[in-house]
Amino acid sequence: MNEVGEAGVTEKRDRARRVRVVVVILVGVLLAQFFRLQVVGQEQYELRSQANRLRAIPVPAPRGAIYDRDGRLVAENVPGYAVSLLPSPVDTIREELRRLSGYLSLDSLDRARLVEDFRERPNRPLLVSDDASFEAVSAIEERRPSFRRAVVEMRPRRNYPARRAVAHLVGYTGEISEEELERSEYEQYWPGRVVGKAGLEQQYDDRLGGEPGVRYVEVNAVGSIVSEFGGRSSVEPEPGRDLTLGLDLALQQFADSTFPEDRRGAVVAMDPDNGEVLLLYSHPSYDPNRFVGGISSADWERLQSDPDRPLLNRAVGAAYPPGSTFKLAVSAMAMRRDQAHIGTYMPTGCDGTYRYGIRNFRCWKPEGHGPLDLRGAIKQSCNIYFYQLGGRRLGLDALMEGADRMDFGRPTGLDFPYEAAGSFPRSRDWYDRRYGQYGWTDAVSLNLSIGQGENQQTVLRQAVFYSALATGESPVVPHLIRGEQYEDRRVDWSLDLTEAERQNLVQAMTAVVNEENGTAYPYRLEDWRVGGKTGTAQNAQGEPHSWFVGFAPVEDPEIVVASIVEFGHPDNTTSLAVPYAMGIVREYLSDDRGQRRPGDRVASGAEDGP
Repeated sequence: MNEVGEAGVTEKRDRARRVRVVVVILVGVLLAQFFRLQVVGQEQYELRSQANRLRAIPVPAPRGAIYDRDGRLVAENVPGYAVSLLPSPVDTIREELRRLSGYLSLDSLDRARLVEDFRERPNRPLLVSDDASFEAVSAIEERRPSFRRAVVEMRPRRNYPARRAVAHLVGYTGEISEEELERSEYEQYWPGRVVGKAGLEQQYDDRLGGEPGVRYVEVNAVGSIVSEFGGRSSVEPEPGRDLTLGLDLALQQFADSTFPEDRRGAVVAMDPDNGEVLLLYSHPSYDPNRFVGGISSADWERLQSDPDRPLLNRAVGAAYPPGSTFKLAVSAMAMRRDQAHIGTYMPTGCDGTYRYGIRNFRCWKPEGHGPLDLRGAIKQSCNIYFYQLGGRRLGLDALMEGADRMDFGRPTGLDFPYEAAGSFPRSRDWYDRRYGQYGWTDAVSLNLSIGQGENQQTVLRQAVFYSALATGESPVVPHLIRGEQYEDRRVDWSLDLTEAERQNLVQAMTAVVNEENGTAYPYRLEDWRVGGKTGTAQNAQGEPHSWFVGFAPVEDPEIVVASIVEFGHPDNTTSLAVPYAMGIVREYLSDDRGQRRPGDRVASGAEDGP
C-alpha cells in the first residue's frame, strides 16, 4: 500500500476513535443525568410532581359555642356546606362563577367582588360561599363534569338563634380581610380564614376560632379535581373553646320585644355586686345570620345607607348628654366636698328661671318647684337647684375634678371591641382650644351640672356609676364573660361618701319612683321598690332623649338598668325610657323569683321631668 493509502486509513481510524469517545461521553452524561433524576433528585421531583397534582384545601375549625348564664345558646354551629374554586386563570374563575351563580344566588356585584378577591390571592382556593344550601350543592354535584374546579365540603355554619336580639352583642363572622392580615393579632392567620368581625365574635376570636386543618385533593393537568387524595395525611382542625356569659338571654329577648319599635336607643343591665352584664341591647338591630357565608352586596348597602344606623351599637358605641341622670353625680361631688347634705337648700328657690350673668337658665317646669332641699331636688329633678349646686357652689374646676375622679368620659373597660369613651372637659385649656380664650365663660358649669353642654356619656358608663350608688363600693369593671377572675377587677375610684350620705341619696332616688311628685312615680312597681333617676336630654337634632337609670330592689340591689330612647320625650308626652326600663326590672326579678308571670307590660303614665 502506498503512503497516500496508509494516511487515509489512519485518518479514518482516528475519526472513528473520536466518534467513539464522543459517544461514550454522551452516554456517560445521559447516565449521570438519569442517575441524578432517578436517584439523587427522586424526592425533590416527587414532591414537585405531587405539588402539581395535589391541592391543599384548608379545613376551618368549628367555632366555640356561646352560652348565656343558664346554658341557653347565644351562638352555635349547625351543619352547612361550602363551595370553593381551585386556583385557575382569572378568565376561568370568572366563567366558573357565572355558571355557579344560578345555584348560589350570586349577582354581578358578588361575582365582581369574588374575582377581585381571587386577584389578591391567586394561589389559594377562592371561597365562593360557606352557606350553600343542600339543594345548591346537590345540584352542583349532579353536574360535576361541568364544575371540575369546584370543591364542595361540609363545614359548620354559624347560627344565632335569637337573631336580632343579640346582634350587637355577639357581632358576626366573615372572611379575614387584607387589612386584618397585616395586623399583629392575625399574624398566624391565612387568607380565606373566617374570623369574628364585631362584638364577642371579634373580642374572643382567639378562643372561639380554634385551629384550622387541611385536606388534599388530586387534580389533573388542566386543574380539574380527579379525587380525594389519601396518600398524604390530612390535618384535623382543632375546635374552638366555648364561652359562657353573664348574659340573661331571656331578658335580652324581652328587651328586644318591648323596645319602642319606631325609636332608636339602648339598654344595659348589670349585676352591681359582681359586674356581670345581664343585658346589652341596641335598637334598631339586624339579623347577624345574614352575614353567615358573606352578606350580599345589596343587603350590605341597605344596612350601610339606613339613616337609623342599625349597625351602630348604641349601648357602648354612642355617647349622649346624660341629662338629669347626671344630677346624682353632682350630688355625690357636693357631698364629698362638704358643699351640701341631703337637707341643704339653695339660696334661690325655683320659679322656673335662674339668671346668671346676662343669660336666663330655665327649669323643665315653667312655673317652678319653689324652695327645695337636695332630696326634693333629686325627687322632682329641679334644674334651678342644680344650677346653683353645681354651677355656683362647686364651680367648673370642682366639676371637672369630680368627673375625672369617677372616670366620666373614659371607657369602662368592658371586654368588648370599640367601646366609646364619652366626653367631659378635663381642664379650662380644653375650652380655650375649642372656643377660643374669650369664647366661653364659667356659665358652662351650669349646663354641665344638669347633664348637658359638653357632657356626653355612654349608657354603659351610667350603669357603672349607678352600681356604685347601689352598693357603696368601688364598682366591678363590667364584663360579659362569667368567671371569678373578672369579679376581682374593680375600678380605682369610689364615691368616697359615708354610708349615711349614700343612703340619703338612695332614699332620694327611691322617692323619684315611689313618692307622689317623683318624676317616675307613674311607673312604680307593685312588688319591688326601685330607686332611680329620670332624665330628659336636650338634643340639637330634634325632640329630647329620654333616660332612666336605676336599681332594684332598693334594699338589696340585684340589677342596675340604664336605658335611653332617642327622641323619646317630646313635650307633653310620656317619657318612653322609664316604663321600658321598669318593665325590664320587673321581668328580671319576676323571672328569678317566680312571683309573677313575666312579660306583662307596665302601664304608661304622666309626663317625666328632665
